[in-house]
Amino acid sequence: MAILSTTLIKTSIFHFCIVSCLSRFFKSFSFNSLSLSLSLNQHSKIDMINDCNDFHVLAVDDSNIDRKVIQRLLQISSFKVTVVESGSRALQYLGLDEDENPDRFDDLKVNLIMTDYSMPGMTGFELLKKIKNSSTLREIPVVIMSSENSLTRIDRCLEEGAEDYLLKPVKLSDVTRLKDSIFKSGSRVITGKRKHKRDQSPPPASPQQSLEKRARL
Repeated sequence: MAILSTTLIKTSIFHFCIVSCLSRFFKSFSFNSLSLSLSLNQHSKIDMINDCNDFHVLAVDDSNIDRKVIQRLLQISSFKVTVVESGSRALQYLGLDEDENPDRFDDLKVNLIMTDYSMPGMTGFELLKKIKNSSTLREIPVVIMSSENSLTRIDRCLEEGAEDYLLKPVKLSDVTRLKDSIFKSGSRVITGKRKHKRDQSPPPASPQQSLEKRARL
């Protein structure tokens, strides 16, 4: 009887040691997994911030107030921003104006263009068409901004190749949504050159592509 009791005690102690060791192991494993997950999330956030800092947006608007608003919103979102006051100045900056500053635009990198629709001289829609008709710059996403919620105008811009259509006043949530969309699909870095091949018109957007863009609005 004494032998049996001793055996049971030793077995219980053995089981207790095993359970204790396993408990410590799983606690350590869970802590290390959590630490690794937090570390990966932190690195991911840092990488996104660095990507944003390298992401260059060209904003075009004839209104000084609207230029300051969109510039501020983009800077809050950690984008690099250049603002110009007209479509013609945007073309000069992108290197599509062949008559001025011949060496100004080599190796220029622009990832996104945001332009007002209604501007004197060259409208945002005309600027959109010129960019999409350029063999060098047609891959740059173009976002139209307008105070008019016109389905005809929206369809017209999307069919011409606009990436999105934002209603003014543009809000921080609009820029955040754009940023999320850009980094999910992968940013496109386009290098503008003064000398480029003859422009060719891009293929027209299919009805399905137009519907998909309408669905995002």
